[in-house]
Amino acid sequence: MSNRILSYRGLLADEAQETILLSTKKGEVGYKIVKFQIIPEKPGTTAVESTVQIWKEEQPTVVAAVDFSDNRLLGVAYIENGSSVGNMQPDVIIFDQEIFNQDIYITHIDEGGTSACNYYLELEVIKLDESQAMVATLKDIRNNS
Repeated sequence: MSNRILSYRGLLADEAQETILLSTKKGEVGYKIVKFQIIPEKPGTTAVESTVQIWKEEQPTVVAAVDFSDNRLLGVAYIENGSSVGNMQPDVIIFDQEIFNQDIYITHIDEGGTSACNYYLELEVIKLDESQAMVATLKDIRNNS
């Protein structure tokens, strides 16, 4: 029996942050990212340098800096696009073995202007037993302290 896939999509303004509500009372439902894609709102017509990041906790400010040593980061995508650059394929990196059971946050910043960016995200739903749920919740607590 395969696990269920949930999909989310949206359009993030420059310097925006969106919450994806996933937490449950007992935390016995886990998730892992299986697909993450981005595309500018106006591909090929507007110069953009978009960085979209997925976080385990809400970010106080939206930044373009990427730090893989930050254990709160779940994934990142970057695309440079515009009429002078052409359409470049986005660079996407997800930490696909990371299982979480709390809300996640998606941020977007355009270092090349103020354009919006679309995202598409697929999460695999994983049933957690009581000890797995406790471990995932403790990891989230540690990340937040």
